[in-house]
Amino acid sequence: MHGSAERAFLEQLEERLEAGEPVEAEVSLMLLAGQEVPLDDEELRGARRRSVELLAAGGDPRRELNPDGRPVEALADDLDQPKRRAALEQGLASIRPLLEGLPELTRRADGLAADGSLAWRWFACTLLAEELVEE
Repeated sequence: MHGSAERAFLEQLEERLEAGEPVEAEVSLMLLAGQEVPLDDEELRGARRRSVELLAAGGDPRRELNPDGRPVEALADDLDQPKRRAALEQGLASIRPLLEGLPELTRRADGLAADGSLAWRWFACTLLAEELVEE
């Protein structure tokens, strides 16, 4: 069950979007939607390590992550499985009630729900970002 802390965070995010801030709301949406995606820790560790190496080979490993960038696409490909994509789709559906009354976030969530491949790459982006934060 999603709590009021998530709703308060999403309301703040919506305000920032309405103010025109360049916020990558997709990352936040995927963090919430992807909580139930079944990932094997060892498989995830190896896939993240390969992606970080690709990121470092391209220059600054701390540069902004892009869902269409090679490191993110590599991680997405490494972890891609139908059951995982289905869990992410279910996760997106499960956060819809939290987005009620938040038109910009709803629009972005609808875009992700309509493009499973893009949603999966944004999810991979969050996984890679978590790895970079932990380093």
